[in-house]
Amino acid sequence: MSADVLICGTGRTPFGRPEASGRQLAVSAVNAALTDAGIGWSRVRAAFGGSDNAGLADTLVAQLGLTGLPFVNVKNGCATGGSALVSAVNAIRSGMADVVLAVGFDKHPRGAFDPRPEDWGLGEEYGSDGLMVTTQFFGMKIQRYMHDHGVTPQTLALVAEKAYRNGGMTPEAWRRKPVSAAAILDSGMVSDPLTRYMFCSPGAGAAALVLCSPEVARTLDGPSVTLRSAAVRTRRFGSFEVFSPWIPGGELTSVSRDASAAAFAEAGIGPGDIDVCQLQDTESGAEVMHMAECGFCEDGEQERLIASGATEIGGALPVNTDGGCIANGEPIGASGLRQVHEVVQQLRGRAGERQVPGRPRVGFTHVYGAPGVSACTVLSR
Repeated sequence: MSADVLICGTGRTPFGRPEASGRQLAVSAVNAALTDAGIGWSRVRAAFGGSDNAGLADTLVAQLGLTGLPFVNVKNGCATGGSALVSAVNAIRSGMADVVLAVGFDKHPRGAFDPRPEDWGLGEEYGSDGLMVTTQFFGMKIQRYMHDHGVTPQTLALVAEKAYRNGGMTPEAWRRKPVSAAAILDSGMVSDPLTRYMFCSPGAGAAALVLCSPEVARTLDGPSVTLRSAAVRTRRFGSFEVFSPWIPGGELTSVSRDASAAAFAEAGIGPGDIDVCQLQDTESGAEVMHMAECGFCEDGEQERLIASGATEIGGALPVNTDGGCIANGEPIGASGLRQVHEVVQQLRGRAGERQVPGRPRVGFTHVYGAPGVSACTVLSR
């Protein structure tokens, strides 16, 4: 049995605040991925998918077709899409199925996410004291990082400026108007040092992938991309996480560092081999920190790298070429698969005006979310 798994089809919807329901968006994304793969729904032998707030993925069969296939619901916060993908990979590697679907979707109401303390193993007082407000956590985390490693607010603004610029070249992105670094810094403080335009917004959207074995890929006409690894990890003791009621002293651990290291080890390559990557950018500071946590630079090197243009589409390490969460918004269930969709487009040379020059060969994706979970992939053509 071959350990290789290929992505033979991808699809996504525009992200934002459409009238369509989350389930309708998911069906659209699945049909787009099937069309891209050149196969019908009846050829899919298993499916994994989920959302955080928009319903049960297995019920999509009412619209897709009642073929009797096993369809497993996945709900794992921001790693929902990544967890569905890992499940799909394992289904192929185990011999359970040779064509598998992974789908993620969501539709969130306006305003900030509204989590309940009891759902995260916390007492009601945690919420009544205001600690469930996620913007506070992100502000505290990047403020500490900036203090320790000499990162400036200008760097945070440059990250968001890049996101909006790249979003302007992504037809499915929500935020498509360029915003200057000066305007971003002046957009109103939310949680110091993060301003309004440095954050992503909850929204709606869907993304889907069709995975297959090498034997199936050889029968298809379109170009497939090899999924060299997919890893999901949860936090270890010593991590500084959203919805964590305390933090121990000493050196911190990082779930993103653990997940990325696992993905690179499985793929048999390192961060220096990556030509294009997607990093979770819930806000500007997240992209900065994740550059180091995923092994692409040392802590503090981001200040120089970002100012030099290294993370731009034409730079040495293009990051979030589609605008990331900041430009696309974050429908939680869809974000991880949106990232993979974008890297697949880049590796296929189909990214349009945002195409990375020189036809990248190896890509990487990373998501991070509450209460300390991360999913990473390595892909190659």
